[in-house]
Amino acid sequence: MDVERGYTFEKVCEITGGECIGHSGADGLVKHLLTDSRLLLAPRQTLFFAIKTAKNDGHLFIKPLYEKGVRFFVVEKAFEGQIKKSFPEAGFILVSHPLEALQKLTEFHRSAFSFPVAGITGSNGKTIIKEWLFQLLAEDFFIVRNPKSYNSQIGVPLSVWQMGPEHQLGIFEAGISLPGEMEKLREIIDPDIGIFSNIGPAHDEGFTSREQKIREKLKLFDKCKTLVYCMDHKEIHREVKQWSTSHPEVGLFCWGQNQKANLQVLNLEKTREGTTANVLFHKQAFQINIPFSDEASVENALHCLAFSLLIGINPERVNQKMKQLQPVAMRLEMKEGVNGCTVINDSYNSDLSSLAIALDFMSSQSAGRPTTLILSDIFQTGLSEDILYREVASLVKSKKVNRLIGIGPGISAQASQFNEKAKFFPSTEAFLKSPDLTSFAREIILLKGSRFFEFEKISDILQQKDHQTVLEINLDALVHNFNVFRSLLKPNVKTMGVVKAFSYGSGSVEIATMLQYHHVDYLAVAYADEGKALRKGGVHLPIVVMNPEIRTYETLLEYNLEPEVYGMNLLRKLAQAMDSFPGINENSPLNIHLKLDTGMHRLGFLPAQLDELVAFIKKTPVLCVASVFSHFAASDDPSHDEFSLGQISLFKELCEKLEKELGYTFVRHMCNSAAISRFPQAHFDMVRAGIGLYGESHDEEIKGLLQPVSTFRSVVSQVKTVSKGETIGYNRSAKARENMEIAIVPVGYADGLNRRLGNGRGHLLVKDRKVPIVGNISMDMCAVDVTGMKIKEGDEVIIFGSKLPPSEIASQLGTIPYEVFTSVSQRVKRIYYQG
Repeated sequence: MDVERGYTFEKVCEITGGECIGHSGADGLVKHLLTDSRLLLAPRQTLFFAIKTAKNDGHLFIKPLYEKGVRFFVVEKAFEGQIKKSFPEAGFILVSHPLEALQKLTEFHRSAFSFPVAGITGSNGKTIIKEWLFQLLAEDFFIVRNPKSYNSQIGVPLSVWQMGPEHQLGIFEAGISLPGEMEKLREIIDPDIGIFSNIGPAHDEGFTSREQKIREKLKLFDKCKTLVYCMDHKEIHREVKQWSTSHPEVGLFCWGQNQKANLQVLNLEKTREGTTANVLFHKQAFQINIPFSDEASVENALHCLAFSLLIGINPERVNQKMKQLQPVAMRLEMKEGVNGCTVINDSYNSDLSSLAIALDFMSSQSAGRPTTLILSDIFQTGLSEDILYREVASLVKSKKVNRLIGIGPGISAQASQFNEKAKFFPSTEAFLKSPDLTSFAREIILLKGSRFFEFEKISDILQQKDHQTVLEINLDALVHNFNVFRSLLKPNVKTMGVVKAFSYGSGSVEIATMLQYHHVDYLAVAYADEGKALRKGGVHLPIVVMNPEIRTYETLLEYNLEPEVYGMNLLRKLAQAMDSFPGINENSPLNIHLKLDTGMHRLGFLPAQLDELVAFIKKTPVLCVASVFSHFAASDDPSHDEFSLGQISLFKELCEKLEKELGYTFVRHMCNSAAISRFPQAHFDMVRAGIGLYGESHDEEIKGLLQPVSTFRSVVSQVKTVSKGETIGYNRSAKARENMEIAIVPVGYADGLNRRLGNGRGHLLVKDRKVPIVGNISMDMCAVDVTGMKIKEGDEVIIFGSKLPPSEIASQLGTIPYEVFTSVSQRVKRIYYQG
């Protein structure tokens, strides 16, 4: 199927069983399916599904998409009344559930193809197995597969939609978290061959037992011809054998150490290069060399071996390709680059789908900075190079990429399809020798290359040198947490993202640009300098400065920052300062944000000051009240709820008086992260999300929904044996009671590891095990007890993260997670990633 493939709007309506109304666009074809408005590429060929979730409602994005040129929509029937008047040129398909319509359409699309399709499920390893099968088989088949980890109720349909007659093999992974979900994915994927990777604790909370979870996952394979699994997993083997009695038509291809296995693993030998697997298949013994030594990777590789042998790949060829397996980068990483640049490294794979995802991520982080794409030839698409690079050029144009550097003979031959400013090189080596390599400054650079082109050589030059101790920030988790809080709000309630104190240690510009991309309404910083940095980073949202200082008024005005005002003295000085700025006048006043003291007794106007406040503002037209807010004293503590309710009541009373006296409305806000879930009656017009965005909450129910955003990690620098009686560290504060092994970790109090955690009070995580900190913590390093753990230099160390949460460290220190987050020094390099 060439680039003109697609379905007519009427055909989509027929397939989904919906009701077609409005302008049908009969001459146009639906080629692209869209569920996330930010990923729009080709408006006139796009069908948008307005899906409602617990966190969002797709119907809210119909108007902006229509304004961008989208003319095909699938909506809920309740939306019918808004169609004809507001969207005269659009065609709408009315259905009960847009998600089900998406699944019906892609199920129909899947039925048009007869080439073999593999379906993969399990608790872990799905994406690795899928990507390694692609690496192993890409020279033998044109393969279509999920982009990244698109394995959900929405991700699977979007993945299957990619299928075309040029493909020869499909490989799709499917993930579920609740009973009843897999049947829908089974009908969409309709696999001929199944792979059950393994079973573990992931999503256990959605099932009554581990056995039920296995049975639910097995439903993916109900119509398969063959199921591949490891019989060494006793739980899976037991359930598969029972399941197979009601599915006798499904053949079982099992591998493992058991002599009855179709593929018997005789033994595994660790080598310097990885692992040698001695196996027996069809009474023939042979060796497979796996370039990894950890158990998970070896298991994933053996799944790939079993599948390859099942479909008839020669063992010698499998071994040849297996030796070349590359690690799968599961995420896009963003790091500081040379000359003020930011480098996004995505060498995960190179195809149109992953390119679109990576360009969207770059767009979300650009915030007005110039963007550069360094792109290699794209292989194994099944499209002619003319059609392939026409689509690439369209993608680059739609994402407004400022500069393209193409590397490889294929993309270079299609230079005419791109902007005349684009540059092309026949190879990575040619680019590395060119002057262009030194031309980057203050821009965001996306590296997107097939492994053949060795883009790591480019990243090594463009990225600042890596540090052993880093703070990793998961931007997907940040967005997830933001959506958790947003799902608790009524549609008209605005959100303010609190990004003061370097975004709780996570990095101001990067966090702010991601929140801006996801439609937060306001940002809050502590000082004007923080706001200035955001403006220089390209953030254009309204920014409130919570602690304005007299000397920073020029910064406030120059960078369009809006001050919090909490007292009459500050208000008078602010009004007086406005006389020096002719741009501020009655017709163009300065927005200010009034803070009321309703009981916390920190900053804010007291109720008795309200009359004086109103009188001053009414006679000072150069100031306009944009919002009025207050601060809970103990919103996270149920024992103080009566006091909190009193604060809410007083705030409402004061706001009503202010609004009446001033004669105009303003935004009211009172809820911080804790109060958003505990006091919905206090949401008013806007809420402020702060620490909750980073995964912390006192509300156990909410905390269960949040994801940790930051992981503070390092490595072992050295391992040494300390004899009984010898001392360790400054002041000889630790003494070995027995012979012991210690690991030296390059993180100290100058990095944010509190010195009070020394001498056994605190722990670090090594190989998923808590190990005590030994002796005093130094400025740049510390020691931990790893006796008997067989630790080696380079092993990973977690200072805090999902398995050693900041709240636990805070408890050891007698403080709060805020302090733990904000203590991470700015000399610690931040790495941002998505996926």
